[in-house]
Amino acid sequence: MNYQINTRTAGYKMFKRNAIISQMMANKKANKMKPLRKIASYNFEKTDVILHAFDWPYAYIAANAQAISKLGYRSVLVSPAMKSFKHDDGTDWWQRYQPQDYRVIDNQLGNTQIFAEMIKTLEQYGVRVYADVVFNHMANEAFKRADLQYPCATDINTYREEKEEYQSQALFGDLSEPLFREENFVDAFGIKDWRNLWEVQNGRITSGSNDPGLPKLKVCDYVIEQQKNYLKALKKMGVKGFRIDAAKHMSLEHIQRIWTKDITEDMHIFGEIITDGGASKEEYELFLKPYIEKTDLGAYDFPLFNTLFQALQKDGNMESLINPYSVGQALLNFRATTFAITHDIPNNEGFKGLLLDEQDEWLAYSYILGRDGGVPLIYSDLNSSEILAKNGQPRWIGAWKDPRMAHMIMFHNYVHGEPMAPIYANEDILVFARGDKGIVAINKSDTKASIEIPWHKNMHNILTHDYYKLKADKLNLTLVGKSYLMLI
Repeated sequence: MNYQINTRTAGYKMFKRNAIISQMMANKKANKMKPLRKIASYNFEKTDVILHAFDWPYAYIAANAQAISKLGYRSVLVSPAMKSFKHDDGTDWWQRYQPQDYRVIDNQLGNTQIFAEMIKTLEQYGVRVYADVVFNHMANEAFKRADLQYPCATDINTYREEKEEYQSQALFGDLSEPLFREENFVDAFGIKDWRNLWEVQNGRITSGSNDPGLPKLKVCDYVIEQQKNYLKALKKMGVKGFRIDAAKHMSLEHIQRIWTKDITEDMHIFGEIITDGGASKEEYELFLKPYIEKTDLGAYDFPLFNTLFQALQKDGNMESLINPYSVGQALLNFRATTFAITHDIPNNEGFKGLLLDEQDEWLAYSYILGRDGGVPLIYSDLNSSEILAKNGQPRWIGAWKDPRMAHMIMFHNYVHGEPMAPIYANEDILVFARGDKGIVAINKSDTKASIEIPWHKNMHNILTHDYYKLKADKLNLTLVGKSYLMLI
C-alpha cells in the first residue's frame, strides 16, 4: 500500500525536515472516547512475548501464572535455576549468577521441587518457562577458601548428612562427589582489556584489581558433559528455552559444543552479547558477528537497542527506526530478542547510562511491541535496583501488568506476522502500518502534532479506546508530546 502525507500548508506549522504536520486541535467528534465494543471479536491469542521475571521467587511466578497468561505473555524467563549462595536475611540478585552446583536447584528463589511446580502451573495456563543459564564461570568464593572445588567441602558434607533431602532435589549426578575441581578451570587472571577477544573469553570477570574474580571454566570434555547433563535435565522438567548469560565471554568452541541438536531441538535459545551498536562497531565485529555467523542461536538485539536509544534522544532521528536491519543496526528478525531494558541496565553502575527516561522507555516499548520482527522481552523486577518511578513507587515492579503494557501486548499479538510499512517519519515522529490491521504512531518530542494519513477504514486506539473515524479516505491523528498511538 502506498502512503502519502497530506501536504496542505494553510494554517499549519512547519516541522523539522520540511515535514508539514498539523498543529490544530484534534477533531473532538472523531476522537471522542468510546468503548471498544467489538474487542472480543479480535484475536489476541498469545504469540511470542517473554516476561523477564527478573529475580522473582519461583513460587511468586507460579502464584501469578493466571495473570501472566491473561495478559498475553507466551513465556517467562526466570533467574538461574541452580545452587547458589543463600541466607536467611536474603541475598543480592547477582548471587544468582555465581553458580555453586548445577546438580541441584537450591537458591534464594526456591529449590528443585518449587521450580518443577512452577513449570507445571505455568503449563496449565499455556505459558512456557525459559531458564537463564550461567556456564562461563562459577562463584567467587576466594574470600573464604583458596581451593577451586565446587560445591565446596562444607556443601558436600551437607549433601551427605542430608542425603535423602538433597537426593530428592537432584537433577543429575552423584552428590557425594564434587562437580568441578581445580583441573576444570583455566589459569586465573583478570580481564583488563575488554576489547581483546582472547582476554575477554579466557580471563576472569572482576570488579577491579583487588577482586580475584569469577573462576573461569575450562572448555573440556568433562565440563561440556556436565553442562549438557544440566540442560537435558531442565528440558526433561519442561523448560522450553534458555538465555545464555555472559555469552560474550564464552568461546565459539564452548558454545558450539554445548548447544548441539539434542539440546537445541524445539527450544528457543538466545545469548547475551552486549555491544555498543551494530555493524562497523568494534564490539559487534569482535563478539556478536562471529556468534551470529557461526551458530544458529538467537541473541539479544543490542544493535537495535542502541539504534532505538539514540533515536529517542533529543538530537536523535526517528527515521533511523524505519528499517535498521538494512544498515546493519538490527539483527535478523528470527534471531533477535528485542528489549527496551535488560536487568544489567538498572542494576549495574556501568550500564546505567543506557537507562531511558521513564516516558521514553514507554515510547521504546511501543516501538518494540508495535514493529514487525524479533521476540519482545519485557522486564520486571522486585525493586532490586531501588530506582523509583515519578509516582514514587518502584519503577519496574508492576511494569509487566501496567495497563499500558497490557494493551501494547494485545496489539502485538493481534498484528503478529503482518508486514511493517512506513507511513511517515522525521527526527521526532515515526508512523508505520502493520499490514491493514494496525497503525503505530510515536512522537518523541515535547510538542503536540497532528498528521493526516490515507487509510481505508475506521480505527480504534487500543490503548485508550478512542475512536478514529475515516474522513475522505484519511485519518487525522493527534499526538501530544512524548506519546504514542496503537490503532486497530
